[in-house]
Amino acid sequence: MSIGSSGPASGRSTLYFFRWAFAVTVLGLILGAYVGWHSTGTLSGTLNIFFICAVLALLEISLSFDNAIVNANKLKDMKPIWRQRFLTWGILIAVFGMRIVFPLLIVVIAANIGPVEAIELSISDPEEYAHIMHDAHLPIAAFGGTFLMLVGLRFFFDEEKDIHWVRWLESRMCRYASIRGVEVAVVLLIVMGFAQVMSEQNAETFIYAAVWGMLTFLLVEVLGGFLDHADTARGAAAQGGLGAFLYLEVLDASFSFDGVIGAFALSQNLWVIAIGLGIGAMYVRSMTIMLVENKTLSEYRYLEHGAFYAIISLSVVMFAQSLVTIPEVITGFAGATLIGVSLWASIRWNRIHGGTAEDAA
Repeated sequence: MSIGSSGPASGRSTLYFFRWAFAVTVLGLILGAYVGWHSTGTLSGTLNIFFICAVLALLEISLSFDNAIVNANKLKDMKPIWRQRFLTWGILIAVFGMRIVFPLLIVVIAANIGPVEAIELSISDPEEYAHIMHDAHLPIAAFGGTFLMLVGLRFFFDEEKDIHWVRWLESRMCRYASIRGVEVAVVLLIVMGFAQVMSEQNAETFIYAAVWGMLTFLLVEVLGGFLDHADTARGAAAQGGLGAFLYLEVLDASFSFDGVIGAFALSQNLWVIAIGLGIGAMYVRSMTIMLVENKTLSEYRYLEHGAFYAIISLSVVMFAQSLVTIPEVITGFAGATLIGVSLWASIRWNRIHGGTAEDAA
């Protein structure tokens, strides 16, 4: 398969990169129509589920613009073999693991039932299944929000970062990056602030899950550093292997939390949700490949900044959803807007300076 190739992308159109996503879209929508007909037996019911699958795919795409950019930022420095593994195995983990296994695992733990019983529950009583998923939203939001906020802050609290978009803010963050654990302290303060306005029981659950999100981030960072150090000791370039792969998988999972939970507002059918979000996941992978092979991040100097601002905004929204209901469409629109503005700022910079960020470097 050519999706993992790291060679030049000259002559390849946008359609080339999205050919697999288009194919999965067609197959997914056909499968969605089949599920609709099988479950309702009516044309109107079939069209309704067909439409829900399409909306869920759009929801996943809108929520994952920043995910694709962050993935591309990590992939461009990864070893080719691990890049290939992420772009192939990662699809299976993202589509089947996070869209099917993850919701089932939540129900297994929350309802204290077996996996088979959870599958039967999703088929026989989808409303109860959705209710259990909704009740599990608090710890999921705390875990995913904490992990994503640390990812976003780590980008800005970097002493070696020399390109600033919002200069007055980012230059100060770089200045304080030498303070060990500064981003962890910031996240802890925010977590404690949200916990203060929750009930005692919810606050305990929120803080516990947030601590696990923080530990997961730190453990993945430690593992990645250890494996890169081992590569260097063997004389290999420390470009990231298993550590980077695990980091991206956990990052993908954190991005998926919000979309999976929000999808139950549109449908209680586990398979409809898996089809719709699976289609969207394929577009995220295609977008990631296009960004890597076309070296888009080096051409638009502020695009990464927009993505990481979007990640931080998503993490804040996930925290806020522990207190109030925020529609996923707002979350997706906010992230897309930040990335769009950063893209516009990059194009404007290129026009003023007569070149790309790569030329300036």
